[in-house]
Amino acid sequence: MKARKRAEFVPAKPHAKLTTGEVIRMLRELKGWTQAELARRSGINATNISLLENGKVEIGKKRVEQLAKAFDVHPAIIMFPEYEGKEIQRVA
Repeated sequence: MKARKRAEFVPAKPHAKLTTGEVIRMLRELKGWTQAELARRSGINATNISLLENGKVEIGKKRVEQLAKAFDVHPAIIMFPEYEGKEIQRVA
């Protein structure tokens, strides 16, 4: 195996400019769910879903885990949307 020079490695670049709230809304809409349906599936009330989607509250680890489980995706897809664009499209 050929050794690579340090200069050959390029750092990861963002794929999309999305907020966490936009990702939550996008995933929800791709599933065809209302906020009430996502609330039922995640255990987060619909008011908080709306606040999250609109960037009015911080998401926090517990909520990320609840939403990731409801959407059946890795939590990183929700937390780091700029690096996970292809995975978001896979959910569709």
